Amino acid sequence: MTPEEETEIRRRQKSRNLVVGGVLFFFVILFYAITIVRMGD
Repeated sequence: MTPEEETEIRRRQKSRNLVVGGVLFFFVILFYAITIVRMGD
């Protein structure tokens, strides 16, 4: 595998990790908001 290919693969993995991290963060905030709303009731 050439260094260019390795760099491309690492770049793809990094962008995918950022997307997965963003989705996880979104769900954490969502559950937090739902919990706060339920406690308010």
